[in-house]
Amino acid sequence: MSELLTEFDRLSELFPTTPLKFAVSIVALGLVVGVLLAYRRLHAWVAERARPLYADIASMALLIATCAVSLAVVLGVWGQTAELSRLYDDFGLGGDGVARAIFSFLLLVVTVIATRFVRRVIEEVLGSSSAVTAHQRKVTHRLSQVIIWSVSLVVVLGIWIEDLGSLLVGAGFLGIVLGMAARQTLGTMLAGFVLMFARPFEIGDWIAVDDNEGIVTDISIVNTRVRSFDGEYVMIPNDVIASSMVTNRSKRGRLRLEVEVGVDYRTDIDRAADLAKAAIEDIDEALAAPSPQIVAKSFGDSAVILGVRFWIDKPSARRYWTARTAAISAVKAAFEDEDIKIPYPQRELSGRAETGGFRIADDGETTPAGSPSDDGKSTEHRMTTPEDR
Repeated sequence: MSELLTEFDRLSELFPTTPLKFAVSIVALGLVVGVLLAYRRLHAWVAERARPLYADIASMALLIATCAVSLAVVLGVWGQTAELSRLYDDFGLGGDGVARAIFSFLLLVVTVIATRFVRRVIEEVLGSSSAVTAHQRKVTHRLSQVIIWSVSLVVVLGIWIEDLGSLLVGAGFLGIVLGMAARQTLGTMLAGFVLMFARPFEIGDWIAVDDNEGIVTDISIVNTRVRSFDGEYVMIPNDVIASSMVTNRSKRGRLRLEVEVGVDYRTDIDRAADLAKAAIEDIDEALAAPSPQIVAKSFGDSAVILGVRFWIDKPSARRYWTARTAAISAVKAAFEDEDIKIPYPQRELSGRAETGGFRIADDGETTPAGSPSDDGKSTEHRMTTPEDR
């Protein structure tokens, strides 16, 4: 190994002056930068002409070889390979150490290639399934990355550490302690995985969780981000969502709206219902199927309450309020055209027949001087019952 490094010292003799050394170093570094910039295009070019796995191997091998050669050239030009050889001898890195280092490096390279291969497999296998969303495919890919890298690091540690079992036992106890200390965080993360795979809602859905309502913009392992209708972003922990009642208003791609309207007790209910239904059918926001429905809901204090129900598609906050406003305007206009009264809240006062009812009495009293009354007096009207007489 030291003899191989010493061979690069000849470059310092070929380029004896400092400007030449700088020029060669810049060219070597520029070669690395050029390979890094052309890495993706090179990978795509090889993938078009061969298997993607071969493209991964070829592009990775080219990148590693370029970095190794450029580093050796820079060290050789500046005459530092002898110093590197001395450090190699001082640390006693024999053939066994070099072999382990090379094996560890190759294992890490294989791990990178394996993660890319698994990602392509996940995209090809799960990408054709409509039951699996892009977000779930991404989560599956992340989990596969964690598993592959964990196995690879354990193997690398096993190469360099003889008593790996004790280290793993210690790591297990440390994991238990950390799990007990951060059980809230772990519970939130587990709830996040459940949400990602159970799919009670997806990105873009309109949901309501307790007092929070809005459009889902992101689902992570820790929390779910919701954009409220006021334009604010609310971060809801996943464990809160898992333990709360969640309403998904856009799961089926449509939403039913209801507008309540009161009509006078003397109005023909069937006629008012027909007018309201015709008015709703004329607005653009309402779906034709399912058709609008008008139901009599209750006897109000001043009116019979009708429920005007209709559906909208692609529910969102904007479409919700636009459709609701259009429905109220259409029903009000239709009732006004047909002289159907939408009564104000009112109260009816009556006296008991067995007590003689009540009467309105006029009592004349003198008003203070300077009163605007024509005769200097005002009339006070009050209600009296037979008990007052």
